[in-house]
Amino acid sequence: MSSFDIFRRLESTDDNQEALRQEVKTYKAAGAIAVGDFVELDASKTGATRALYVKKCTVLGSVGNSALVGVALEAAAAADDDIRIVTRGYVASANVHASTAAGTVLCGPITVAGRADLALASTYGPVAVALENDTGNLAAIWLFAR
Repeated sequence: MSSFDIFRRLESTDDNQEALRQEVKTYKAAGAIAVGDFVELDASKTGATRALYVKKCTVLGSVGNSALVGVALEAAAAADDDIRIVTRGYVASANVHASTAAGTVLCGPITVAGRADLALASTYGPVAVALENDTGNLAAIWLFAR
């Protein structure tokens, strides 16, 4: 079953500022997932299990994947591993398009599975905003509530 942890304190003296600015849920991985990958529910499962398992977001051509539920906070090596997913808020290192600049609006994967893409007019709605320029396809982002 997924668990639900919300961090809402706003004290500026806390040591773990990242955890204070995000909502995290625990899911089961449907397969290997890397830290920073954008993930979606695994609709290949049956019944309520479809809301328990996540997989790396699939590529949806020119329209992006708006079905994503969050960003992997940790890696999953194999199916059935527990994995924590940021479903809203700050992500320090998300898998993003190579041309991402601070302030860029991002959408779900268009060309690379698990990687946020630049939100173009032809894409589905935005899912996040980049808070910095990418370095090696990784950037800090603010993930919009899903």
